Amino acid sequence: MRKVWLLASAVLAFLNFVKSQELARTLYSPRYDNLDIDTILASNRLVSNYVDCLLSRKPCPPEGKDLKRILPEALRTKCARCSPTQKENALKIITRLYYDYPDQYRALRERWDPSGEYHRRFEEYLRGLQFNQIGGSGVGGGTGGGTG
Repeated sequence: MRKVWLLASAVLAFLNFVKSQELARTLYSPRYDNLDIDTILASNRLVSNYVDCLLSRKPCPPEGKDLKRILPEALRTKCARCSPTQKENALKIITRLYYDYPDQYRALRERWDPSGEYHRRFEEYLRGLQFNQIGGSGVGGGTGGGTG
């Protein structure tokens, strides 16, 4: 009888583990997937409002509150629970902040990435992106203009 209880306990523990793994893979809500990111990024005022929200300087709109809530996990897990659209939007936002709003990018980085870990990952991504755009595919000479 004791072996049956041990086996039942092991099965229950395994099922709980599987359930927790499934929950961990649940994607973030698609609620804001259709937000017009380009319009927001084209407006200094809107960018400043969202940055101030994320820095707790001003009240947040609903989407800012949600972003603020999930941002630590999304950064830590490389957006593991993000949908493809959310990943694309996140990269677009971070890239535009990095190049077009460096002061705001720096302030967000100081608040959300004090160790610089996520910034280093992002710069590695940018280096890879830039490398892949130079001289074509890099296979068979490409279009880089070199003599080989």
